[in-house]
Amino acid sequence: MTDWHKISEPLQLQLAQEALRQATSSIAAYAEALAEEMEAGFMSDRGGNEALRLFASLVRSVNADSSGVAGHA
Repeated sequence: MTDWHKISEPLQLQLAQEALRQATSSIAAYAEALAEEMEAGFMSDRGGNEALRLFASLVRSVNADSSGVAGHA
């Protein structure tokens, strides 16, 4: 495995941005899936499904603002 500090700075930035994009996509997808589980009655719903969808939308919009591309999975 290559030492992070031996990788060029532009490549470090590119790798970090891609990791953030993938994490954003995963977090939003997990929030959506949890909201669906609540709606289906598999988990106790105390208004959380809409909050999770709002969170997923927020995560995607922040990623879209920082990358200039929509972050939908």
